[in-house]
Amino acid sequence: MNLILFGAPGAGKGTQSSLLIERHGMTQISTGDLFRAAIKGQTDLGKKAQEYMDKGQLVPDSIVIGMVEEVLAKGLKSFILDGFPRTVAQAEALEELLKKMNISIGKAIFLEVPMGILMDRLTGRRVCKSCGTVYHVASKPPKMEGKCDVCGGEVVQRNDDKADVIETRLKTYHEFTSPLKEFYKKSGKYVEVDGNRDTEEVYKEIDKIIK
Repeated sequence: MNLILFGAPGAGKGTQSSLLIERHGMTQISTGDLFRAAIKGQTDLGKKAQEYMDKGQLVPDSIVIGMVEEVLAKGLKSFILDGFPRTVAQAEALEELLKKMNISIGKAIFLEVPMGILMDRLTGRRVCKSCGTVYHVASKPPKMEGKCDVCGGEVVQRNDDKADVIETRLKTYHEFTSPLKEFYKKSGKYVEVDGNRDTEEVYKEIDKIIK
């Protein structure tokens, strides 16, 4: 089954995708990861995407959709879309793309988490600049402050995880992405999951949904 996992920034889409990959052998298509790889490689696409991401704004549809199409063209058998679509316009474009490629989406799963919890999750997040390992100042700090437990690299706060940018990201999400609920309700694919729980509890509910 092909899935879409969506919700506000920090809702846990990436974490649940990782578990589905590990336990169901699915392939994750994360636009965030694709953007960061492009930014790290300083490609033209990466430079354009970074301008928007650093401000907490959505990357233009033309950039996102083109990137996703390239990945789907590889002929994946079972995938998870993480972080895409983020707008109804993207969802409509995705439907057209999938129809053209004879691919279907089984469920669109929305992770619901209160805004206050999201702020705590995101502003406390830290990432290793070298290997990408994710930490949190409260729930999962590195053993040595500022130093990665895995590779010894520098652990930093990403520009898009700073408080002012987070506020912009959440406002942008509510303005443009929340309408996706209605879009997928109409298609009968929408499922809402309480994401403000232990990771394993959330996973178990998603596992039941896809089975």
